[in-house]
Amino acid sequence: MKLRDKKPALLLIDIQKGFLDENYWGGNRNNKEAEKLSGKILEKWRNLNLPVFHIRHSSTNLTSKLHESDPGFGFNDHVLPLNDECVITKNVNSAFIGTDLKEKLDLQKTDTVVILGLTTNHCVSTTARMAGNFGYETYVISDATAAFDRVGIHGEKYEAELVHFMALANLSEEFATILTTEELVRKL
Repeated sequence: MKLRDKKPALLLIDIQKGFLDENYWGGNRNNKEAEKLSGKILEKWRNLNLPVFHIRHSSTNLTSKLHESDPGFGFNDHVLPLNDECVITKNVNSAFIGTDLKEKLDLQKTDTVVILGLTTNHCVSTTARMAGNFGYETYVISDATAAFDRVGIHGEKYEAELVHFMALANLSEEFATILTTEELVRKL
């Protein structure tokens, strides 16, 4: 059975212009093509007439690049929603908390979700964990997600690539199946 036969929903998490300011988020972002690959996946999804959910983060911090008053709040040009596509706004890490995402998925009898977006170790991970806990067959697309450098609890620096792959490793097999864009397209 092809993945498309399960009518999977595509969850585009926080693919917003604010994440283009690498220094604001910690610098040294990995997967600099993540938005472009997300756009290619979105195009494929649209061609297959599968459900799409654009999730955006609305920070309550007035100085955040993701606050609704900042131009960074806008969706990245590679994944602009069409008028008939669902847009959900959240202000915590999970796309399920404080939104009607689960109700919308359940209304469509969706049991499979494909997640991509920013950042791997924050909103992508939190949403994937909850999707897995809710019982959805969950896929995370490794090259259509990205992370930034992080500072550890003792002041040590962790490179974005390590942060990214550790977040994926923590999701793999317990909460989600990890695929590349190419692997996803083959499964569709």
